[in-house]
Amino acid sequence: MTDTLTSQATDEILSVAIDAALLAVNIIMPAMDRQILSEHKGKTDLVTEIDRAAESIIISTIKDHFPSHSILAEESGKQDQLSDVLWVIDPLDGTTNFVHGYPAFAVSIGVLIHGIPTIGVVVEMPTIKLYTAIKGKGAFVEGEPLSVSTTPELIQSLLVTGFGYEHGKNWNTNMDLFKSFTDKTQGVRRLGAAAVDMCHVACGKVDAYWEFDLSPWDSAAGIVIASEAGAKITRMDGGNYSIYDNQILISNGHLHDAMIHEIKAHL
Repeated sequence: MTDTLTSQATDEILSVAIDAALLAVNIIMPAMDRQILSEHKGKTDLVTEIDRAAESIIISTIKDHFPSHSILAEESGKQDQLSDVLWVIDPLDGTTNFVHGYPAFAVSIGVLIHGIPTIGVVVEMPTIKLYTAIKGKGAFVEGEPLSVSTTPELIQSLLVTGFGYEHGKNWNTNMDLFKSFTDKTQGVRRLGAAAVDMCHVACGKVDAYWEFDLSPWDSAAGIVIASEAGAKITRMDGGNYSIYDNQILISNGHLHDAMIHEIKAHL
């Protein structure tokens, strides 16, 4: 593979990612109103038959078009083909929400090329909103361009965060941050689906998002969409962010320094 993919090639990858995501949606949505068979993975991490079925159809769709590409998926782990293209898949982000019928969950498919997050597709459910982005080409929801908010100060902002399943040091720190930012803003929300949170920053519904204890599939798609919508993305300490980091801060840019200052006081 050449050092960079052509525009036509990235467009083709995006098209396949959209098709794969929508096929997964067609598995997930009909299951909302019927009894879900679930099992516990770890202490509280719910995994359903729907996760596995959705992931399977996403992977098979990718492999039909790009059999040599590598895949990192939440349920099945990494398939180690020697490829410069890595698909990072969360077949059902917000599984616990889905199991309980709470309306905030998504299919998330990100594509890294030479290790750089380049393509992002998120389908927010149950509203079925399709978010897409290619690095350097902008971000879109249902074909309309996305842009982050212009909120200039924390006191005017609405934030969103998430909490990991394990109630350890990071969980306690984030509880302190939740309280602190709630006091300094117009509010902090916790939806329970990282990909949805990132897309809500991208479209300006919220002004910033932070979270500990993320996995690569939580952020690989969302960071492309948010970045292309104009968001600033770093680690919570201000360092460069990688999908392999377990913490993230995404903002409209105006709030970033103030949030890092507040976060560092608690880290």
